[in-house]
Amino acid sequence: MMALEITRLELSACALRSEARRARDVGQARRLLALALVLEGASRTEAARAGGMDRQTLRDWVIRYNEAGVAGLVDRPRSGRPPRLNDAQMAELDRLVEVGPDVAVHGVVRWRCVDLQAQIKARFDVELSERQVGRLLHQLNFTRLSVRPRHPQADEAGQEAFKKNFAALVSRALPDHARGNPLEIWFQDEARIGQKDTLTRLWARTGSRPRAPHDTRYEWACLFGAVCPQRAVGAALVLPYADSQAMNLHLREIGRTVAPGAHAVLVLDGTGWHTSTSLRPPDNLSLICLPPYAPELNPVENVWEYLRKNNLALHVYDTYDDIVDACCNAWNRLIAAPASLTSITQRAWDLAS
Repeated sequence: MMALEITRLELSACALRSEARRARDVGQARRLLALALVLEGASRTEAARAGGMDRQTLRDWVIRYNEAGVAGLVDRPRSGRPPRLNDAQMAELDRLVEVGPDVAVHGVVRWRCVDLQAQIKARFDVELSERQVGRLLHQLNFTRLSVRPRHPQADEAGQEAFKKNFAALVSRALPDHARGNPLEIWFQDEARIGQKDTLTRLWARTGSRPRAPHDTRYEWACLFGAVCPQRAVGAALVLPYADSQAMNLHLREIGRTVAPGAHAVLVLDGTGWHTSTSLRPPDNLSLICLPPYAPELNPVENVWEYLRKNNLALHVYDTYDDIVDACCNAWNRLIAAPASLTSITQRAWDLAS
């Protein structure tokens, strides 16, 4: 059988090898390397063996390459078994899962595979196993996630307006003496850390129910924390209470951490001691309040979640001093990892400077 020539010559053997290194498809990479050997003068038998194929298969791929180039070396989709649900039914299933169940109609507050299995049978007269339903959900890009709490009085339109107009809000908050200075955006919040600690997930044997210490006492401390995602720095105090006096102490600590010559805008929620008339922010600090019931706009909430899950959970604190030490160690460990701090707290909408 006469060897078929490679007629498509815009890519050299070296370029084909480069394409093979970038290819995500393993089969395509092997075929590219086999064709590179052919262009370098190797025999068809050697090239086919190196590519894990016989000579006839190599000949077929040469034909495909001559016709369609590098893209022609990818396996074409196989027909396989026809899908159990057509496109319209998949779209309806997508909407059903996205909207969620109505407890008055469906009797459940969240979808399980067994619930969707019944819905698919009732709506489309198609019988699927729970495992097949799970595969369909993955095809639609759904996965099981923990929900974020949302206050029933939260104003989502107001939150979107806050993000959209954030640069203007920052500009209005700046005093005259700060205009033209470098600008820093900070976020602030408090967390109560105590003996009644948090449980979290951990790796354990399948089928087991791991146990962890969980205190029932109520000694606690208040961790005041503030972060500047742009500089990946933070300022924190651990205090036995949360009020205007404690807030003033934290504001002074934040002011000392702001870069020399810069002015900081501190974003915080509307808790009473955040809006008290007795607050005295330092000259290099201005305050902006978040919309009501909008903790998801404050990245420090994510900091608390991170610290509780990774540093403060599954532990019993015997004394108040033990709680203070744990808070300090957890915060300092996070501040010592600026890449993690930025990853947790950076938001696209806060880049007002």
